[in-house]
Amino acid sequence: MLANAMTPGALEGVTVLDLTRVLAGPYSTMLLADMGANVIKIEEPVKGDDTRHFGPFKNEESIYYITNNRNKRGITLNLKDPKAKEMFKEMVKKADIVTENYRPGTMEKLGLGYDVLKEINPGIIYACISGFGHYGRYKERPGYDIIAQAMSGLMSTTGWPGGPPTRTGTATGDVLGGLFMAIGVLGALNYRQRTGIGQKVDVALVDAGVSAMGNVNMLYLADGYLPQRIGNRYESTYPYDSFECLDGSCVIGAANDKFWQILCGVIEKPEIAELPQFLRIRDRLKNHVAVKEQIENWTRTKPTNEVVEACLAAGIPAAPVYDISQVAVDPHIAIDREMFVEQEHPKAGTVKVTGTPFKLSATPATVRTIAPDLGQDNIEVYKELLNLDEQQLAELKTNGVI
Repeated sequence: MLANAMTPGALEGVTVLDLTRVLAGPYSTMLLADMGANVIKIEEPVKGDDTRHFGPFKNEESIYYITNNRNKRGITLNLKDPKAKEMFKEMVKKADIVTENYRPGTMEKLGLGYDVLKEINPGIIYACISGFGHYGRYKERPGYDIIAQAMSGLMSTTGWPGGPPTRTGTATGDVLGGLFMAIGVLGALNYRQRTGIGQKVDVALVDAGVSAMGNVNMLYLADGYLPQRIGNRYESTYPYDSFECLDGSCVIGAANDKFWQILCGVIEKPEIAELPQFLRIRDRLKNHVAVKEQIENWTRTKPTNEVVEACLAAGIPAAPVYDISQVAVDPHIAIDREMFVEQEHPKAGTVKVTGTPFKLSATPATVRTIAPDLGQDNIEVYKELLNLDEQQLAELKTNGVI
């Protein structure tokens, strides 16, 4: 990625005024920035994004903030100030996208809601993330990742039988919300290219979680079966689960009858492949405890890498269950796919951030610049968009506008 840092991105020429903070919004605009968009992160003067104060820290700089705000330019603007509001409206005239993740109604109270901004720039795309969306009976409720995981049903199906509902190990609700906002923005950009008309992209964290639960929802919607917590196995086929090995765990995805028959040979029990209780997917699902026992009688005697290699050699999907230290040094993930990238931060020094998942052949997504210091691009951006000189900017700073 770094070798292609000067290659124009797919979203080159697209300007985003980014009012988002914490995770869902900044993650979404980071993806747009990776693809070359000119993302201008607008923060509250003095305090900035809340995550500037979130750990972990290196040389007193937040790695949380650095991780989610690369490739962006940073300015400060106090949107409660009348002058700042006028400045923001002027910038909207030259922008393509405005993003925010305030509670619904906040931008309207500031006089900067979509209805106002579209009059200033009919082509503006206004993208927003909130807990429950900008309409509906719950729209006033605050929303965080854990709220989305709870109310989407995700927590109810995560964990082990007999255990409590469990949040996933990462902020899945926030990440899904960010992904869906980025996708919605790209769709809106395509529509505007054809018509010249912008629109509002309204993403709710809870909706994002419900959408991601589609293959679980169908079990209830189709025949009233209420999905439960079932550990690592899958409701629709078996064996598709984690299995204990001599020195850890692996996963095996023998998701169809052909794979099952091959797997029986790998585990040195070809005779069980045709047993009536194991013959078809529906049979193995019904008897999944017995199937797992048969497989683990073999996997528990061998190191994880030997189990995985034996399965892969036979064409069966399998993988070790990594912890993060193993992910970070896996040569395919870390080197070949460049999913961990070193950057030099002027204060924190050398930091390693998670790379971009987009691998575009003609317009590579890249990790180009470090997350901005608070207000570091005030002079450049305000000169560029509003033709303000340094003396004017100094006065605005003194008056608490920027």
